[in-house]
Amino acid sequence: MFNKIYIEKLKSNFSEAVRVIATNKIRTLLTSLGIIFGVAAVITMLAIGSGAEKEILAQLELVGVNNIVITPISDEKSDSNSDEESEDGAAESNRFSKGLDLLDAKSIQKYIPSVKIVSPEIILETYVIKKGRQSPVKLIGVSKEYFETSNIDIESGKNFSLPQSENALPVCIIGKKIEKKLFTGESAIGKRIKVKDVWLQVIGVIEEKFISDTAQENLGIRDMNQDIYIPLQTFLVRYKDRKIISDEPLDFSGGGMIIIGGQQQGPKKRIPRGNYHQIDKLIVQVNDSKELNATADVLSRMLKRRHNNRLDFEISIPIQLLKQQQKTKQIFNIVLSIIAGISLLIGGIGIMNIMLASVLERTKEIGIIRAIGATQEDVILQFLTESVLVSIGGGIIGIALGIIASYILEITTGIETILSLSSILLAFFVATLIGLVFGIAPARSAASKSPIEAIRHE
Repeated sequence: MFNKIYIEKLKSNFSEAVRVIATNKIRTLLTSLGIIFGVAAVITMLAIGSGAEKEILAQLELVGVNNIVITPISDEKSDSNSDEESEDGAAESNRFSKGLDLLDAKSIQKYIPSVKIVSPEIILETYVIKKGRQSPVKLIGVSKEYFETSNIDIESGKNFSLPQSENALPVCIIGKKIEKKLFTGESAIGKRIKVKDVWLQVIGVIEEKFISDTAQENLGIRDMNQDIYIPLQTFLVRYKDRKIISDEPLDFSGGGMIIIGGQQQGPKKRIPRGNYHQIDKLIVQVNDSKELNATADVLSRMLKRRHNNRLDFEISIPIQLLKQQQKTKQIFNIVLSIIAGISLLIGGIGIMNIMLASVLERTKEIGIIRAIGATQEDVILQFLTESVLVSIGGGIIGIALGIIASYILEITTGIETILSLSSILLAFFVATLIGLVFGIAPARSAASKSPIEAIRHE
């Protein structure tokens, strides 16, 4: 019986609240603007945060959690600021360095105990020929460990075998996009492709992975779906080995000096050697992520000693770059959260102000309903229902606006946003809570009025 009476009271309060809100549509809309924009900001913020987290996790998968990347610096780049160097710096730049090579990779694997796998890469921009047509590709010489260090799964076929790697056999593993382009509607396994002047047999196809433009730019990750991979020895024997002296005219690549003006005392300039490094990238995977910084420091000192005390290489730890990106995005989310919180706070204050004004406007009405038997609890429930309805209405509009804003943001800026049911429910809960919290003061103010004084109020 009691529950039935209480339900009837709720129905009556709800219908009265709807009537009051419908009577003051413009005022109600203006009151709920803070709630609308606050809820929309919360949903957009959470969508951006989820998208950023997914992107960072995907990038982590691509670069490897425990990887250190060593890249060579070409002679032109290392000498670009030679005019501004000190005497010691100039002397260092004139030292001969053998460059980053396979001997470095073997030494790292042999002498540094924290290293698990060393995976060198050699890159050649060339072309593949299919039915008389040339298509540009990147030919990558790798060891069989490359696919493990780079978290690449071979979708069909198999990895390079030891005999294939050691005997420089003409075999390759291709990216998924290469298979789709060259072998439309059929499997590439067992077929042959001509890359530059060499025929290669396809023994594997890697699983297709989405790689964002951000990852390619910030982390130096290639679109591996469009690459062709061959064993390192196959690359060195059948394509190019920069360690082998060719019959091309000498260019004083040993870092020699030339005299400008014919005088020994005249200004001197060293002829750049170009890219004298045998390998283009070296991925070093350590056993434990805690050893990354210490291993990177050992690598730097070891390579500098092996390169005649010349810093012609660069060491980076991708996971640290990703953590920096993550920190930047977290700061952005915090700022957006503060803005959303301020907007919600202003919306709540607006609701309280309007409800207090409504109490003053309806003082006589409050006195009449109190005089005919309404209790203080009934009056509190009446005004709380109104404030909660205003908040819920603003919250629903804010949810719709937040969903639309998330989609528009993704389309216009390329930032991935992920909407979730939990974020929508959270926004709805926050909107309802604000209506409840900021509606208590006006409701109590209305309930505390004396019925006789309220009826006399003009």
